[in-house]
Amino acid sequence: MKTVLYITTLALLGSACKRSTDGTSPAYRELTEAVYASGNVYPRNEYTVTADAAGVLEKRLVNEGDSIRQNQLLFVLESASETARQQAAASAYRQARANLGNNSPVLAEQEAQVRNARTRLANDSINYARYRDLYAKNATSRAELERAELNYTISKNNLRAQTNTLLRSRDQIRLDVANNRSQLVSSEEAGRNTRIRSFVNGKVYEVYKEPGEVVRIGDQLALVGSGSQLYAQLAVDESDFGRLRIGQEVVLKADVYADKVFKAKVSKIFPKLNRTDQSFRVDAEFVGEQPASYYGLTVEANIIISQNKHVLTIPKSYVIGNDSVWVEEAGKKKKIKFRKGAENFDMVEVKSGLSETSKLVMNDE
Repeated sequence: MKTVLYITTLALLGSACKRSTDGTSPAYRELTEAVYASGNVYPRNEYTVTADAAGVLEKRLVNEGDSIRQNQLLFVLESASETARQQAAASAYRQARANLGNNSPVLAEQEAQVRNARTRLANDSINYARYRDLYAKNATSRAELERAELNYTISKNNLRAQTNTLLRSRDQIRLDVANNRSQLVSSEEAGRNTRIRSFVNGKVYEVYKEPGEVVRIGDQLALVGSGSQLYAQLAVDESDFGRLRIGQEVVLKADVYADKVFKAKVSKIFPKLNRTDQSFRVDAEFVGEQPASYYGLTVEANIIISQNKHVLTIPKSYVIGNDSVWVEEAGKKKKIKFRKGAENFDMVEVKSGLSETSKLVMNDE
């Protein structure tokens, strides 16, 4: 089927011309050059609602055709495992914070050990100083002095070790608080994922799950999109693709609207060839009135390439082959060639070879 059409008005189909046994003459008419396309109507902001958590669908709060608001609750999943994880994470976070608080039993024990080590160091320091004085006065032995010095050194090292242990414990508990808080936030987020909301203002076009069904992460739950912003997704034959430009006028017709023609403009041209049907995708935005928001509504369209307001035309039924007609001159039939221009189902533009005075006839022989 040839995909380059020419239409006499902005309607999709021209009026039929009947053969005349008495002949006809070329006449000036308006011809509009257009590229044929077919496709479907889709909503803007379309996306598939998917599950980010696993569970059983507890509540389905929308149906096909419902209007929805951004952030509106659409589905609720029941997940015992997520609830248990959230409770465990909350308990671990509370315990970690308690371990870091002023009444922490873990830190209180270690702080007491640091205080005891500090007291012992003070006593051993005094005792060591006393033995030095005695040794200087030859009132004690060298062995007693060295024993006092050793006790002082051990106490000093013990205080340092107990202090470092306390600091490490505090750092570890702080890390535990941060980790447990992160796990709590993650579990709360997972819990929120069981309550699935809309990202857009729009309309529900299809729902895929029913209450009681098991839902896994990544499962599709619904198809939603804009209920007012629609566009036509058209397929244009490969041979016509080079003639398309952004902003070209488009006229569309849908079977569900028997006597209505919609207008649009080319908004986007996709450069990738669909090898299945040798076509390119072209999107068109509606101008003025648009069809109701029925997802996937089938349409046929003509993309206007040029409009010829006043061209010489003849009925296509008189054309023989690709470029010849029979004419009557001086009462005799004669086959002549002409140069053809634009055409539609019924009419052909005459570039040269014929004039308004030419009389076209059928060859009945």
